[in-house]
Formats: sequence, C-alpha cells, structure tokens
Amino acid sequence: MTGRRRERGRKPFDSDTVARSSLVSEEVVPVTMVERGAAGSPAYRALGHDDAQIRMRAAMEVGSRPDGGYVAGLVERCAVEPELFVRETLTWALTRHPAELTVPALVAELRSEGARARSQALHTLSKIGDQAAWPAITKELMRDADDEVARTAWRAAVGLAPEGERPALAEELARQLGRGTRDTQLSLSRALIALGEAGVPVLRAASAGGDPVARVHALATEQLARDPEVSFALAIEEARRVVGPGQEETTG
Repeated sequence: MTGRRRERGRKPFDSDTVARSSLVSEEVVPVTMVERGAAGSPAYRALGHDDAQIRMRAAMEVGSRPDGGYVAGLVERCAVEPELFVRETLTWALTRHPAELTVPALVAELRSEGARARSQALHTLSKIGDQAAWPAITKELMRDADDEVARTAWRAAVGLAPEGERPALAEELARQLGRGTRDTQLSLSRALIALGEAGVPVLRAASAGGDPVARVHALATEQLARDPEVSFALAIEEARRVVGPGQEETTG
C-alpha cells in the first residue's frame, strides 16, 4: 500500500463516527474531541448525542481534561439528561472544574422551573462541597412540592450547612416529619441523623408531640439512629405500636 497508512481508530473525533463504533469496545472517545475547544466543539455536541453511552464517554473526557468553556454545557445537560448513570458522570465532570465557575452556574439552576434541573443542581452542589453554596439552599427548596427535589435539598443542606446553622436546619427538617412515601421519609430520617447532636432535641420533641404521624416518624428515626442496621420498615411498625393503632394509613 502506498501513501500514508491510516491507522484504525485514529480518525479525528466526530459524533457520527463514534455512533458507528461498537459500544462493546473498550476504546474510549479519543482525546482529540477535547483538544478542539469548548462550546461548539465535537465534545460539547456529543453531550447531547442520542446514544447514552456516547453522552457518558463525552462527559468522561470533558471531566478528564477540564475547560471552563464546558461548564455551561455540562450544567445544561444535567437539567435534561434522562439516564441516571449519565447524570452521575456529568456531575463528576463538573466536580473536576473550578468551583468558582461551577457553583454560580449550579446556583442559578436552583431557580429553574424544571424539577430535574433543581434536583441535579442540588446533587452536584453537594458533591462539590463548597459552603459558598449554602445560602442558596433555601427553605423553599427543602419544602419543594417535588419529593425528589426536597430529598436532594435535605442531603445538600446537611452537607453544606456551617456548624452554627445546624440546629436551625434540624428544626426546619423536623417540620416535615411524616411527609411522603417510605423512601422520602427514610431520606429525611437519614438527613436528621447525619446532623448528629443538632438533630437530637428536635427528634425528642417530635417523638413526644401531638402529631401522631410525625411522632411515628420521629420514633422510627431515633431507632434508626441507635441501630443503623435496623430495617426502616420494622422501625416504623414498632413506632406505630408505641403510638397506638390507626396510623397505618397515614405514615406510608
């Protein structure tokens, strides 16, 4: 063969080429995709590709070689990405970029009308762990009508709250004892337990309070704090027996 020999797999990246490649292959998207710039580059476009595996590979490459020009595209994709494993890769990629670029963009997403956008922004802020985001974790987010947004806000708040804010945060979380499904209640229990000593007084008050639904949830949370291995469902059942009959339909 005359002329320069083309090596297999060495073609410059474009999303169409990757789409035709085998997804079973161990080969990752070539580095050249991130060497061409940021916004408008093949990497940027690949974040919105129809194939979830290609979107994940693009996010991995962008995270491996951070460029501030990719932050807007990563945040934008987080808001609409339907696949959990891709969203997690997008979040990882954002954590690889400077917080001074990612945190303001993610905080802006907390005002989005889309529940997924708010939830994923909260999740990513919790992973970045920059306390500069703490003031943006508002009561409105922790009381969000969408359970997934509220659950993510609880986790983010616990991770970002300064020490002096933790007692007030515990009081805010305790106002939602008894809310939602069993999974939602377990998330709230874990958030209150993660607050440590700050959560003890509010749980003690709720477990002796007049709201039977909140009381059941608080008692179950206290049991879970004492024994993290206990089944939450069993803890709820035990709490119902303590509070008395008639709570089965109101506590998930």
